Amino acid sequence: MRILGIIPARGGSKGIPGKNIKYLGEKPLLAYTTEATLKSKLLNRSILSSDSEEIIEVGKKLGIQVPFVRPAKFAKDDSASIKVLKQALYFFIKENIHFDAVCILQPTTPFRREGLIDDAIKKFESGSYDSLVSVREVPHEYNPHWVFEEKKGKLEIATGEKEIISRRQELPKAYHRDGAIYLTKTEVILDSNSILGKKIGFIDTTDEDYVNLDNMEDWKKAEEILKKRS
Repeated sequence: MRILGIIPARGGSKGIPGKNIKYLGEKPLLAYTTEATLKSKLLNRSILSSDSEEIIEVGKKLGIQVPFVRPAKFAKDDSASIKVLKQALYFFIKENIHFDAVCILQPTTPFRREGLIDDAIKKFESGSYDSLVSVREVPHEYNPHWVFEEKKGKLEIATGEKEIISRRQELPKAYHRDGAIYLTKTEVILDSNSILGKKIGFIDTTDEDYVNLDNMEDWKKAEEILKKRS
């Protein structure tokens, strides 16, 4: 299976200005994901997709390929990730280069254990999945079977059940995406216009260091993780 690794890193971040090239510890944020990507033995090619000349310059210095500049229309606040992937895939198709799947590696989730990308690819290749994502287990107090929705001024169990599951031990495991890895078959992206498809595999990162950088509080958490690591 030929897999294209894509690091999406647009300019114009508002929550953390300039976050993709802002220094986290002794190196720019982009370096963490770039280094993990370049260490992968199972990604056939890895690229940076960005509209920012500053980010592109940093990416090139870090050793990541930048075969094109992302068009501005795919780099807005509300630009869907699927459009970024399709633009990249069509670029390579025009060059007569084809990939069976795409692996999205977001710089905003910088802490990936060594080997995580290749472990995810191995699981993806061994299963009949449309996609595979990295996830973390939801704490039991936030399990959807214990979450309520407001409907007409009253609370109802979010899962639609009439009776709540009373014992924590009986709750099924629930997960949320952590943003570190998305693997998707090319045909699902191009034909179904989807990043997940219907058959979704997962790799559990619950026990690993984690932060998803959206605001300065998240940034402080990332700095704390670095201090603990050192």
